[in-house]
Parts: sequence; structure tokens; C-alpha cells
Amino acid sequence: MAEQTPAVRVGPEAGATPVPQVLGVRVAEAGFSQDVRAVKVVLQRELIRFGQDRTRMISALVQPVLFLFVLGTGLSSLTGSSTGGINLRTFMWPGVLATSTLFTAMFSAMSIVWDREFGFLREMLVAPVRRSSIIIGKALGGAVVATLQGCLVLVLGPVVGAPITPLLVVELIGMLLLLSFMLTALGLVISARVQQMQSIMGIMQMLLLPMSFLSGALYPLSGLPAWLNVLTHLNPITYAVWPVRNAVFQRLDAPAAAKAALNPPMTWFGWPVPVWLQLLLVAVLGGIFLAVAVRQFERVE
Repeated sequence: MAEQTPAVRVGPEAGATPVPQVLGVRVAEAGFSQDVRAVKVVLQRELIRFGQDRTRMISALVQPVLFLFVLGTGLSSLTGSSTGGINLRTFMWPGVLATSTLFTAMFSAMSIVWDREFGFLREMLVAPVRRSSIIIGKALGGAVVATLQGCLVLVLGPVVGAPITPLLVVELIGMLLLLSFMLTALGLVISARVQQMQSIMGIMQMLLLPMSFLSGALYPLSGLPAWLNVLTHLNPITYAVWPVRNAVFQRLDAPAAAKAALNPPMTWFGWPVPVWLQLLLVAVLGGIFLAVAVRQFERVE
């Protein structure tokens, strides 16, 4: 007969190592509420990054201040007789205000390339949410951040003689938000297929200055050469700069002839384009750019 092995007691009394209890992990089900939460989280992340980056805020103010107080003051001696008594800095301020959101919105969109290069984007993609919610959150976050940056330039209005009123501030903030949304969505379209930060920096530098100078932010849209007139009308930023300047000039105490010369109506083949149609065009372009960005993002990632 085979010898029987005595039974060994396993348990705390026998000094055996207790087996840790494995806890279950609950994965949230995908759905609309989770998509909305993802949009909110990405938007909040953009605001936190903007609030912690004081250097970014200050550096973004350098160009508007140079345009207003160096270029505007320097050219005032040359243009003093042709502005009808309107200070050149007052004329330039609405355009500088609108284009101040350009760089901030585009750089907010560029950060998605940074997230991709350093792997943070991959961590976001494992979340049980639609990928479009991440892009929408990015677009809204960039729009809000760029609008906040524009509000810093808005504070300079009284310094250059702009007639600031509470209603005008509300109007300008709404227009800046709309413009910032379109610019961030455009930046996301460009950033969707770029893999390296060096590449997107070069592309943005190539686009930003021409878009800024062709928006009519620093000069009136009347009396332009034909080629420049066509380019300014093809630039979507022009349709946000003109409503911003028009809102300021409506409240400006200046001769009507001077205001008409410095702020001529935006026209298509002689037809004056209404303000609401210009803003609607900006909104529609923003929606189209966002849809294209989502489509490209879903294909690439």
C-alpha cells in the first residue's frame, strides 16, 4: 500500500501568504453623456493650460501692442491728414483686436500635434467616447482661450480712444468667440495629419502672417488694387474683422465722411454684404472646418 501524505492546512494559521482580492473594474458605457463629459474635460484642460502659462499670455500681447503703439504712432504723422481726424490707433484697434485671436487659436489647435508626439493623445483615445468629442472639445477650448486672450487686447480700447460701452463689449466678445472657433477648427484641419511639432510650426508660420495682413485689419478695404481686393475677399478672417470694426465705428464720434472712408462697406460685385451674413459665413466655415477635422482625425488615428 502506498503511504498516505498528511494534509497541509492552508490559511493564516499556517503562515501562508494571503491571496489579495482582485477588485472588478467597471468600464463606463459609451453614450451621449460620456461624449459630453469628454468635451467638457478637454475644454477644461485647455483652460487650465492657458491659466498656468503666463508667459504665453504676455508673449501674445507683444504683437498687438507693437501694432497699436509703435506702428500706429509712427504712421500717424504720415496719415494724419487722410484719416479725417480719426486717430490711426483708433482705426487699427478693431483689426488688431480681431487678429489677436489668430495666433492663440491656431497655437491651441497645434497642441494636438504635441499631444500626439508625446503619447497623451493615445491615452485619450482609449476612453470609451467618440473621437469626435475630443476634437469638438479641442475646438471649443481653443475658441474660449483665444477669446480670453482677445479680451486682454479689448482692455486697451480706452487707451487708443475707442468708445467702449457694455453693449459693445458684449458684441465684440461674441464676434471674437465666433472667429476664434473658426480659426481653431481650421488649425485642427491642418494639424490632423501632421506628426511632428517642427512641421506644424513651419506650416503655421507660413499661413498666419498672410492671413493677418490680407484681412484688412491694418488698412481700409477701399481703393485697393484688384489683386489685393480679390485676396482680401477670399480670406475668411476679413468677414470677422469688418463686423468688429463696424461695431466700433458705429459708436465713434467722428465725421461721417471720415468713417465712410476708413470703413467702407464690404461688397460682393457692388452688393453690400450684411453683417449678419458675414457672421453666418464665419460660423458656417467653422462648422465645415470642424467636420473636416473630425473626418481626418478618425481616418488618421
